[in-house]
Amino acid sequence: MPKKGGKIADVPKEAQAQCKRPKLDAAGSPSILSFESPDSLFRSLISPIEEEVFFREYWEQKPLLVRRNDVLVAAYYQSLFQLSHLKELCSQGLYYGQDVNVCRCVNGKKKVLNKEGRVNYVQLKKDFDQKKATIQFHQPQRFKEELWKIQEKLECYFGSLVGSNVYITPQGSQGLPPHYDDVEVFILQLEGEKHWRLYKPTVPLAREYNVEPEDRIGNPTHEFILKPGDFLYFPRGTIHQADTPHGISYSTHVTISTYQNNSWGDFLLDAIPGLVFDTAKEDVALRTGIPRQLLMQVNTADCTKKLSSLLRRLADSLENSRELRSSDLKKDFIMHRLPPYLGCDSDALTPGGKLPKINSKIRLQFRDHAIITVEPDQENAQTHGLRFPLSYLDALRQIWSSSTVNVKELNLTSDEEKENLALSLWTECLIEVL
Repeated sequence: MPKKGGKIADVPKEAQAQCKRPKLDAAGSPSILSFESPDSLFRSLISPIEEEVFFREYWEQKPLLVRRNDVLVAAYYQSLFQLSHLKELCSQGLYYGQDVNVCRCVNGKKKVLNKEGRVNYVQLKKDFDQKKATIQFHQPQRFKEELWKIQEKLECYFGSLVGSNVYITPQGSQGLPPHYDDVEVFILQLEGEKHWRLYKPTVPLAREYNVEPEDRIGNPTHEFILKPGDFLYFPRGTIHQADTPHGISYSTHVTISTYQNNSWGDFLLDAIPGLVFDTAKEDVALRTGIPRQLLMQVNTADCTKKLSSLLRRLADSLENSRELRSSDLKKDFIMHRLPPYLGCDSDALTPGGKLPKINSKIRLQFRDHAIITVEPDQENAQTHGLRFPLSYLDALRQIWSSSTVNVKELNLTSDEEKENLALSLWTECLIEVL
């Protein structure tokens, strides 16, 4: 969640190296989630709620609470992250602010209790026990492979970056004041119990994080206690606060969040500049000068009619072309999303087997991570992935949209081009030869 843990899935450079450390071993609980595909993962995450029902009745509209009362689900959730895991993680090297925040809600305000530099587990546990401080652990998927698998599949499912934080709160304490976030929130209760109160949004589908005073939020619309295995969803803008009840030693939950800056408004802000630039090449009306001294005027109301007319021309241009240049939103997603989870199968990223020839049949690997973008050809352009001439676009679309395709049937003019395209993709382990 951005204001409390940095931008979704935006891992600092110092932290990226930590991804290479040995990860914690799983607790051995069998997965109750389906990792066959992004769709199956999400369906198993919200089960028994049907996917269609979720998006029709809950998504961006209202909270959903799923009580599981299932020991297998509870055991699996507990394997995702536990307070006991922090001791080993601290020995590997964690840092305040970057990896861990220590905080407590005092008189409706967040009090940060972070120390400087590296986290010492003895001191961390002392603050937890004696100061009743909440431990907020950032981006736990860097150390827990099962969380990596979940987030990677959710990023494929939503087509949006997915972040996570773990919150561990001692009994009789609350880490954060009432607030709302600018992300869609999924809560998995891992250990202990957490008392939640949700309130009607003051800013529906909010675009920023904000703390709300108690005297403004009114009475809760929902109030409940989450137990291990329980699942909670609520839309961005939902005001919420949570505490660990007395009699419960502590609570651990993981917050999984997505859809930050992913609204139609954000998309328009991203897409309009490129649309204007491209349309102005063809439409002289967009190249005519603005009125003299317009930039010096205080009241520009007279220009609204002209601007409305130009916006309609842009809309007509978009209707006719039906295509937008690759946006910064897409580039940001491509550059910062999690890579596929491969486990111990390092061979998946090493070219091997038969070389693709003109008579070969090929299949795209990592389909959920393959994205085709069209961009102007710029010298010294920084890019992630392979670059091909625009004439290769139809052939790439063939490979992307087909379960299998014969190299000789690729939509290119010569056999040499077909083989070269297949070889380029094979070298990067993006296709396999059948």
